[in-house]
Amino acid sequence: MNEQTKAAVQAFEKLIEEQLERKNRIESNSEKNDFANKDKITVGLCDGDGIGPTIMDSVRRVLNVLIDEETSSGKIVLKDIKGLTIDRRLQTGKPIPLDTLEELKMCDVILKGPTTTPHGGTLESANVTMRRELDLYANVRPVRIPEKNIDWTFFRENSEGEYVLGSKGLKITDGMTVDFKITTEAGTRRIARAAFDYAQKNGKTNVAIVTKANIMKKTDGMFSEIAHEVAKEYPEITVDDWYIDIMTANLINEDIRDKFQVFLLPNLYGDILTDEAAQIQGGVGTAGSANIGDRYAMFEAIHGSAPRMIEQGLGKYANPSSIIKAAAMMLRHIHLFGKAQRLEEALEKCSASCVMTGDERGKTCIEFTDELINLL
Repeated sequence: MNEQTKAAVQAFEKLIEEQLERKNRIESNSEKNDFANKDKITVGLCDGDGIGPTIMDSVRRVLNVLIDEETSSGKIVLKDIKGLTIDRRLQTGKPIPLDTLEELKMCDVILKGPTTTPHGGTLESANVTMRRELDLYANVRPVRIPEKNIDWTFFRENSEGEYVLGSKGLKITDGMTVDFKITTEAGTRRIARAAFDYAQKNGKTNVAIVTKANIMKKTDGMFSEIAHEVAKEYPEITVDDWYIDIMTANLINEDIRDKFQVFLLPNLYGDILTDEAAQIQGGVGTAGSANIGDRYAMFEAIHGSAPRMIEQGLGKYANPSSIIKAAAMMLRHIHLFGKAQRLEEALEKCSASCVMTGDERGKTCIEFTDELINLL
C-alpha cells in the first residue's frame, strides 16, 4: 500500500468512526420539545447575509404585530442572534462561530435569513452545520398551487446522505478526489416516520419514495427498504417508488403531477426536487422551509442571499414572501395555529395585489410589508 493510499485509509477510518458515533447518538436520543405545554418559547432571529437583513426586518415587523399578545405576556421571547454572517464565519474559520452556536442552543426555534457559503475551500455551509449540531433531521417544504390542483409536501432527510460529509471528502492525488454518502437505519427510520405521520394526520393517501436505488444500491437501497418497513405501520396509505431522474420530469408532467401528495427523499435529491417544485409554484422566493428535530427546529427562506441584488443596489426590492411563509410554518410548529392561518391568508392576498419584481418595476420590501400588515 503506497503512502497516498495509507493516508486515505486513515482519513476514511476517522470518518467512519465519527458516523458510527452519530448513529449511536440518534439511537439513544429521547429528548423532545412539547410546545403544547411549554410556558415560554424562545425564538432566535438570525439575519444572515446579502438580502437576509432586509427580509428579516420585514418578518420582525410582521411578528411584532401578529404575536404582540404572546410577546407582551412573555409566552414568546424574540431574541436577536448576531454572528451568523459570512464575515464572522470567515474570521473565525467556523461555519457557525462557537458563541453563536451556544446562543442558538438556548433557543427552542430559530427563524433564519439566507447565509452565504463560499465556493470551494473548506468552510462548511452554516445550514449543514446547524442541521447537524441541532439534529434537525427533517426538512419539510410545502408547495401549494390551488389553481393547478397541486398540494405537495416534501420530507427531505436532512442529516445524512452526501451533505453530512460534504466538506470532508478526500483528495487522493492531484488527479483524483473522493466524496462520501452516508445512510443509517436510525436516520432513515425517523424521517420516514415523520413523513407517514404527517400523511396520516393530514388525510393524505399516498407517499412517493424517491431514490436512485437502482444505482446507489447500498445507501439508497437501504433508504427504500427501511421506508417500506415503516410504511407497513400505515396500511391506509399507498406507497410508490420513483427514481429521482424521472421524478424531476414528473413534476412538470401536467397529466400526473396533481396525483402526488407526500414525498420522502434522501438529502441531495430532496434539495434538488424542492427547488424545482418551488419554481413551479412561482420561484424559490415563494416557498418557506422547516428544519425539524425532536428538540429544536429552524425555519428559513429556501432561496440564497442574492449577492448580485446587493451589488446592483436592488436589495430593497427583495421579496420577503419566503421568510414570511417560513414564519407561518414556525407558528404552526409552536401551536399558534390560528395566527399561522391569519398570516397565510393575508400573505396570499398581499402577493396577489402587491407585485414584487426584484427591481424598480415592482414594490419594495418595505412597501410589501406595509400592505401585509394592513391586511393583518
